[in-house]
Amino acid sequence: MNRRHFLKTMGIAGATALAFPAMALRDPVREKLRILHTNDTHSRLEPYPSDDPNYPGMGGYARRATMIRTAREENENLLLLDAGDIFQGTPYYNLYNGEPELKLMSKMGYDAAAFGNHEFDNGLDGFAEVRHHATFPFLAANYDFSQTILDGKIDAYKVLHKGDLTIGIYGLGIEFEGLVSRSLYGDTKYHDPIEKAREIEEILQSRYHCQLIICLSHLGYRYSDDRVSDRVIASNTSHTDIIIGGHTHNLLDPPAKVENQQGKIVTIGQAGYGGTYLGSMSVFYDQPDGEKFIESNTTKI
Repeated sequence: MNRRHFLKTMGIAGATALAFPAMALRDPVREKLRILHTNDTHSRLEPYPSDDPNYPGMGGYARRATMIRTAREENENLLLLDAGDIFQGTPYYNLYNGEPELKLMSKMGYDAAAFGNHEFDNGLDGFAEVRHHATFPFLAANYDFSQTILDGKIDAYKVLHKGDLTIGIYGLGIEFEGLVSRSLYGDTKYHDPIEKAREIEEILQSRYHCQLIICLSHLGYRYSDDRVSDRVIASNTSHTDIIIGGHTHNLLDPPAKVENQQGKIVTIGQAGYGGTYLGSMSVFYDQPDGEKFIESNTTKI
């Protein structure tokens, strides 16, 4: 199945959690791919205290792992992604520098993660020391690490195969100014995320013939000024189908929809803060009329 035919016959269903009501979908509609996503967990390995004013008793890696395991039992083709800021926020990070976070995410079977600004918090050397604990790639197409200790350790994109689908995933990171000290990012070079998004999506579409292209972004969902956001990336690209975002801690329920340069819909998801929600999107296709379905529901972790 080529990408053009696939996009004519697929739909994207989104949610920001794992409670999925029975969907009255007529035959021959069937699910093709389930995508689970997290962002901005900030080292919250354990649930929030029961008296927390915002997230009482919510979150925790153990609950997340259970929900992911259940989803895998129910879905043959599952993609698990994180949109960055895995690190920093609890004493676990201060004591262990990110090692338990990466080990636990590896056990959960993550397929890829964006490189968030807090991944720089122990500097490039600090990240390099724990990088090997992750069995999944970190993606950042607009960060050039070639003159640093992380040369060859961070990818621009990854091509994965789930069932008979070829899926391209690329990463985008936020600008350093005002967020990351030069002493932490060193000789890392930042490039325009719009230009890089266009460059990489063209590679994924033309060279690899990806039927689904996902941007794993730590740019933020939307701003009131001219900063580049997920919405800006969506409206300035042509082949990206889904943006999984982070940084601004939005809980998008339902996922946002933005038209791209070809007038097609890009679906944008983000799952809040602190690992309190597990985002989900489901890709469907319907032959022969190509009808699309988007479902959304929210459940706490």
